Amino acid sequence: MKTSTIARHLREGFKNLGRNGWMTFASVSAVTITLLILGVFLLLAMNIQHLVQTVEKQVEIRVSLDVTADQATAKKVEGELRKLSDAAEVTFVPKAEGLQNLKKSFGEKGALFNGLEKENPLPDSFIVKAKTPQQTGSLAQKIQKIDGVKKVNYAEQTTKKLFAITDVVRLVIVAFIIALAFTAMFLIANTIKLTIVARRREIEIMKLVGATNGFIRWPFFVEGALMGILGALLPIAILTFGYGYLVDFVEQQLALYFLNLLPLYPLALQVSLILLGIGAFIGVWGSLMSVRRFLRI
Repeated sequence: MKTSTIARHLREGFKNLGRNGWMTFASVSAVTITLLILGVFLLLAMNIQHLVQTVEKQVEIRVSLDVTADQATAKKVEGELRKLSDAAEVTFVPKAEGLQNLKKSFGEKGALFNGLEKENPLPDSFIVKAKTPQQTGSLAQKIQKIDGVKKVNYAEQTTKKLFAITDVVRLVIVAFIIALAFTAMFLIANTIKLTIVARRREIEIMKLVGATNGFIRWPFFVEGALMGILGALLPIAILTFGYGYLVDFVEQQLALYFLNLLPLYPLALQVSLILLGIGAFIGVWGSLMSVRRFLRI
């Protein structure tokens, strides 16, 4: 395609936006509203996914040795643990540190354990984390078979329930995103279709004077892409400023540090690129699908 032809298509695409002002406004408004709803859900879904991953990463296996185990046994067990391909982290917790952690967990009542330092009843132990949370169960079974290991604890039933819940959450997130994306495509494509129906006479005249299908399509291609991109800009601005305010409000005003929201950047950039891509794609797709019926003369 010649440069002059490309320039002509771009020029016509921009001009058509102004020529059909009200229909352009209706199409861009449909894109804006739909992508705003989709963007809000994307931010929600990505933060839920982040929180789910945070909870999953806290799943760990506590490996206890026999109370009478010496340092040589602890070193041997540690070596075996580090050889396991499923193990991501292995942390040794000596019995003295374990006693201090126990005192801290009881708060003010931790003083009840004073005097146990000389005859510490706790065993040396290890904290092991799997490479993926879903490998925790199988990794615990392997650890149980290591000589010198007295007890393996990873809250089996609680962990299984946690993974079942997180799997359901992920499925719901994916289902909602797909449903919203298809809804957005349907609404926007139909709005753009009304824009093109109003110009069917223009398309028919171009066909009658010998214009090729490609020559007719390209301006609509450009126009659809522009409408999709323009419709995505306002949702991007609203979501960026709104989410930035929400993060500051949660962290500074409410001081809910346990509610670990994703930082504004790079999340804002990721959502912006997704919305721009969806807007442009739906605009082009809606234009081309709608104009095709008028090319059959």
